[in-house]
Amino acid sequence: MDFTPSEEQQAAQELAARIFGALATHERLSAAGTGTDAELWKALCAAGLTAAVEDIGLVGLVLVLEEQGRTTAQVPLAATCVYGLLAIAAYGTDGQCARLLPDLRDGSAVATGAFPARGGAVWADAAGRLTGTLPLVPWLRDATHVLVPDAERALWIVRTTDDGVTVEPVETTAPWTAGRLTLTVAPAERLGEGEGGSGPGSGSGPRSGAYASVLAAARTAFAGLQAGVCAGSLARAVTHTSTRQQFGRPLSTNQGVLLRAADAYMDTEAIRVTAYEAAWRLDAGLDAAAAALTAGWWASEAGTRVVHAGQHLHGGTGADLDHPVHRHFLWGRQLDAYLGTGPELLAELGQLLAKEPAHESR
Repeated sequence: MDFTPSEEQQAAQELAARIFGALATHERLSAAGTGTDAELWKALCAAGLTAAVEDIGLVGLVLVLEEQGRTTAQVPLAATCVYGLLAIAAYGTDGQCARLLPDLRDGSAVATGAFPARGGAVWADAAGRLTGTLPLVPWLRDATHVLVPDAERALWIVRTTDDGVTVEPVETTAPWTAGRLTLTVAPAERLGEGEGGSGPGSGSGPRSGAYASVLAAARTAFAGLQAGVCAGSLARAVTHTSTRQQFGRPLSTNQGVLLRAADAYMDTEAIRVTAYEAAWRLDAGLDAAAAALTAGWWASEAGTRVVHAGQHLHGGTGADLDHPVHRHFLWGRQLDAYLGTGPELLAELGQLLAKEPAHESR
């Protein structure tokens, strides 16, 4: 297992760091409110970062998302890449790839996914029309396409502008332009159905493997995003405690502050390395369900600890809703809610491991 990024992956990370550093400033984020930063999204796509994901893989995407998380930049990058570009490139038919990928690459189309779901369900009829409600879909108000699983975990591509598709705004902890998706006998196309595709899901047969693979990729990508959110929160706390003085010396010289920051650093590194492992396994075509759940657990449990620590280490300043560190707190809690609570993820991981033969090793 080698987590050393390739030249292409490292170049993508460095380019992302420059773009996010220049455009995802505190002033611009404050001005954006709860909306997406359209100019930043245009800049990312024009630089080729969305299209590059097909070449740099999930490991490369995790590296780019870390840079997004450091600045809490308000763009639907993770959702478009895992539910759109990577899912369709891997499991779509030749026709679906030719028709959908170009617009996703240049940013004129935005994708999101209606899973992992927290309540709600969708059913497909014999004609391939969907009915059901999903109460919270991230970046839905920006999306042109939504990847929706039915009750049997087949994946369907839904266009948000079609008849029978209703999008209602939902405000979440973090400004993810989320929405409630209601489908009423809505038209949809099954991912990978029809002519032979070029990806691993192009053959005939059930598509439950596509659902599991995309879900693992989504958990991994959002865990990578959480690693960046935590790193950004910790970096702000380090700067604050190193420059703020109390009783004639920096706060960072206090043992309690040092220990809290050290714990936050170890938690952040645990999120990062487990996200790298899950991404590496997925890129290598290996089973990554358990690794993705592990990364999700660390992102949820440890991520919450880190963003709380980052806020607490700012003292009273951390309670200021307009302070940049508070945005990291909101994002960290939103990612915790989206990935699922620690006990939920551990229960799912336990069920998964219990199904494996005792002689199998990971």
